[in-house]
Amino acid sequence: MADFLAEKRQEIANRLTELAPLVEEAARLQAALDALDGAAKPAASRKPGARKPRAASGTGKRGRPKGTGKRAAEALQLVKHQPGITISEIAHTMGIHQNYLYRVLPALQAEGKVRKEGRGWYPAGE
Repeated sequence: MADFLAEKRQEIANRLTELAPLVEEAARLQAALDALDGAAKPAASRKPGARKPRAASGTGKRGRPKGTGKRAAEALQLVKHQPGITISEIAHTMGIHQNYLYRVLPALQAEGKVRKEGRGWYPAGE
């Protein structure tokens, strides 16, 4: 039973890793569309006191975008210093949970900073 759960957990994690760049792209496209819509409407057309529409982040959560903090930079440095490093090795070195990195590294990949080969992560330029 534990093997089955571990296998299904890994399948879900792998699929999330595959989908993360698409979610990031959708959020960027929605933000661009919202910006274009905002540019086409004069500011006076909004009701007084109405909130300015926020760019969609894809998650409905507030705060900074995923993968833009100090930990993303730290993970990027580890990848640069140890090409082929795995998420579990990065998490162990940083002292954090792997789950966080399954969001951060695909975001760095979407930004063209890293690439994935098998289980290892490499700087995009190598």
